[in-house]
Amino acid sequence: MTTALITGATAGIGAAFARRLAADGHNLVLVARDTKRLREQATELHDRHGIEAEVLTADLATEGGIETVEKRLSDPRHPVDLLVNNAGFGNKGRYLEVSMADELTMLKVHCEAVLRLTSAAVPGMRERGRGGVVNVASVAAFLPRGTYGASKAWVVQFTQGAAKDLTGSGVRLMALCPGFVRTEFHQRAGMGTDNIPSWMWLDADKVVAAALADLARGKQVSIPDARYKTLLGAAKLVPRGLLGGITSKTGRKYGPQ
Repeated sequence: MTTALITGATAGIGAAFARRLAADGHNLVLVARDTKRLREQATELHDRHGIEAEVLTADLATEGGIETVEKRLSDPRHPVDLLVNNAGFGNKGRYLEVSMADELTMLKVHCEAVLRLTSAAVPGMRERGRGGVVNVASVAAFLPRGTYGASKAWVVQFTQGAAKDLTGSGVRLMALCPGFVRTEFHQRAGMGTDNIPSWMWLDADKVVAAALADLARGKQVSIPDARYKTLLGAAKLVPRGLLGGITSKTGRKYGPQ
């Protein structure tokens, strides 16, 4: 059986990836900060699907945490065939309302960790002639949304560029760009969500199903819902200045994942 490593695996989109991949028969390496929660998740997935689920406690906001996952990804004795870079978070507040320390932590998790973990996983995949990387970004990547949007835009651009360089290698890279997903994301950031229309919410399991289908098709960017594809198409017609004002007013309060 193949092995998938998922960061931010205990909740939201990461947990949905774990459920789906375990059901499909993949062994897992589950990465997050909460060891107790990881062990409970690993036991449940093993008992339900008969797969092996390895627990790897790591905080990707720290140098040691990134190094721990890099080491596991580059271990030739236990190859990883699919990497899902899902770990991430939001900061509530406008530019200059969020501390510089928090802004830099976001860049470390969203950009540095994604770069380093992808770079640790891909060489072995290329040697074996197969493998995949899903880097979880956001529709915020396509909107003027401060550090969060900028970091997710970097994820999309990096993924597309790396995918082009790896053409013909058997390794697929894809940026996943969902909209609002019902997860713990907003609660953890202290963001209110009461005014978000119900039709804008996506289900994490459906997002993952669409993402894996797009990865199998060889897509480099996945926007896993027709509603958001339509919204992003319409956003291209709105002047950037006006769009920036709208997204700054609403996005900083709610922060799509």
